[in-house]
This record gives sequence, structure tokens and C-alpha cells, in this order.
Amino acid sequence: MNRLAVAFVLALAAPVAQAQTIEDATGAKLRFLDRLSGAVEDLVLERGQERVVGRLSVRMDQCRYDVENPGAEAFVHLTITTDPDGDKIFDGWMVASSPAISALDHPRYDVWVLRCDVPDLELPEIEPAPEDGGQGEAGTTDDGNG
Repeated sequence: MNRLAVAFVLALAAPVAQAQTIEDATGAKLRFLDRLSGAVEDLVLERGQERVVGRLSVRMDQCRYDVENPGAEAFVHLTITTDPDGDKIFDGWMVASSPAISALDHPRYDVWVLRCDVPDLELPEIEPAPEDGGQGEAGTTDDGNG
């Protein structure tokens, strides 16, 4: 094997370890979807705050972000229970960039993380949830027939 090939193999085999500095945020922005009605709602929760939406109660326990790239990633610990029963249906971390890794498993509702609220940082605005609950304009169709 020539020297170039050996150098290439070593470069691929050498792990690139980069330390991330993770900080806690005071709050998080989540998005809630009711699959039955199509209603979409944004939730802004502070640490420890709980909000009832649909038939779920969503509590944001912690939100963490990478200091080097705070707008790119959010790690949020959520506790989601059924309301009024209080049965815990989700208790864990959700990751903004990979919502399927740890997702809420519910037949009607979906909740996912948009970002952490980072002090002194202006992040680009995320397009708000539709005002009409995702129903579109009344009387229009999207079948291509006008």
C-alpha cells in the first residue's frame, strides 16, 4: 500500500472528538398537533411550567442547547400526561433535529421541539402555526381542478 493510501485510511479511522459546551435555557418553544382536527399550536413554556393542550398536559422540565451553535440544536426534557387522568405517556428527552429518535407515541396528538429560548440571542423566527388550524381557506380544494 502506498503512503497516500495509508494516510487516507488513518484519516478515516481517526475519530474526530469535539467537546460541546451545553448550557441550560430558561424555556423552550414546542409545536403541538391534533391529528384529528388538524389544529396546530405553538407552546412556549418556561422551566417547570405545565400547560394543558387538547387532552394532554405538557410540562417542560429542562431545555439545553450547544453554546457554539445555539440556534441549531435543542434538547428538551418533557413530561406529558393525559388530562384529567394523569397517566404518564411520555417522560424523556426530545431532540429538535431528530424528533423521531424519542417521539411521543400517541394516536391523536404529536408534540415536537422547535428550539430553546436562549437569552441575549436573536434567532430567526420560526413560521408560526397556521391561524386556521391547518384547514386552509374555506371552500377551496387542492385537487388541481380550481
